[in-house]
Amino acid sequence: MSKPAALKVGPFTTNLLVKKRYVLFYIFLFWISFFIVQFEFWIYYIFLFDELFYFIVFLPFIILVMYISMILVSLLFAKVFLICVNLIHTPKEGVFLRTESDIDYRYWSIRNTIKKWPIWLSHKIPFPFMDNICLKVFNVKTKFSNSLFEGWVDTEFIEFGKNVTVGQGSIIQSAVIAGNLFIIRKTKINDNAIIGAHSIVMPGTEVGKNCILSASSVTTVNQELEEGWIYSGIPAKKDKKNRFFEDGLEDILRNPERLEIYMEQLNKNEK
Repeated sequence: MSKPAALKVGPFTTNLLVKKRYVLFYIFLFWISFFIVQFEFWIYYIFLFDELFYFIVFLPFIILVMYISMILVSLLFAKVFLICVNLIHTPKEGVFLRTESDIDYRYWSIRNTIKKWPIWLSHKIPFPFMDNICLKVFNVKTKFSNSLFEGWVDTEFIEFGKNVTVGQGSIIQSAVIAGNLFIIRKTKINDNAIIGAHSIVMPGTEVGKNCILSASSVTTVNQELEEGWIYSGIPAKKDKKNRFFEDGLEDILRNPERLEIYMEQLNKNEK
């Protein structure tokens, strides 16, 4: 089924280039990943072209292997570039000027340019765990139990707990441009948190354990969402207690009468 453009997510990096020459990083990673694939296909062709049956049978498998190779090779070289760039200038949190003369703003643009190609590749393959691998390589703290595939997640100064769900079309940011200011803050999403569809988590936000940010809600910079509560609105405000993690919930779901009472309680604003 087709999907409206507004629901499409990724890539996970900005298209902003502070200086046009930074695109050379992107071009090199694009070239090296395709060069490796070309080499792999050449080996495959040499060994199996005379055996046409096996050549055709194994071709889908080798295409998948080549695509994964593209991701891994681009990740490897991107990681090497990032290590070198970070040795020159270490990424840091703060409020900076959005001008070419600001070194933190420039190097943020370089880092995002380096990450763009491998992140785009990993997001297009229908294996959600590749997103988590890619983010881990770029030092984003995440777990394989997290579902991040449907959202737009920034690629640095982000920390996820376990069993986190990021809803479709939602945005988790660690950097934002506000007028002539550029803000970088660490964003933390704790265990069992749920970020509703089309919500925006601004830089510096900490979402507590068992917390829900309702669909189409927006946090503010450095906002703290208290553990075990549901937040909604623009800006996000405490709405009601999150009772979906209460003990004995399974028994309630099996009993229609208890379930009806329970649903009535959920509909009340418990502050």
